[in-house]
Amino acid sequence: MPSTSPPRELSRAAFVAELDVLTGVYLAAMQPDPGQLRSRRTVMEQHTRNSGFRALAVRAAPGLRRSRAPGRIIGFSYGFTGADGQWWHDVVFSALTAKAGEALAADWLDDSLEVAEVHVHPDFQHQGIGKSLVLGLTEGRRERTAVLSTPDRDSTARRLYRGLSFADLLTDYTFPGADLPYAVMGAVLPLRDLSARPSSS
Repeated sequence: MPSTSPPRELSRAAFVAELDVLTGVYLAAMQPDPGQLRSRRTVMEQHTRNSGFRALAVRAAPGLRRSRAPGRIIGFSYGFTGADGQWWHDVVFSALTAKAGEALAADWLDDSLEVAEVHVHPDFQHQGIGKSLVLGLTEGRRERTAVLSTPDRDSTARRLYRGLSFADLLTDYTFPGADLPYAVMGAVLPLRDLSARPSSS
């Protein structure tokens, strides 16, 4: 039987109610300084107030023996419409403008879905869950583009995004207050699954 359920929508209220579990998945997947979890939780809660907020979650399948908590969330994604006045939007707009001009920055960010977080617990990675969370999050969106940031290294996440038609907009970029360089990536919606192979006739 499948080890997980398909991605399901989380309402704003359900997302807030599950924040402890969601930040636990974030901690397992990203291994940040545990002292950052309180501020991360606060930021995630604040993001639910942004226009166009959408969240998806994947749960461990009921009856799965190797899961210590069947039905528990083991992966999630969320995003919202990017807008002036949002910290990430404004920082990236400024950096893109400095690199390539305001017209290009506006082209990518003026009508964008900001993919804020996509995380899968390490016990459940490499099963296509991350892809399903990104595709589900962007499906049916009215924004013209999707944008995100990810650590600037050759990682499973970076390869996933590239396979879903995201391209680098900024590389080796250090956000204010961050220690490691990031890549900012963007794609025109709807996403294209470049890893899909057309069937032969």
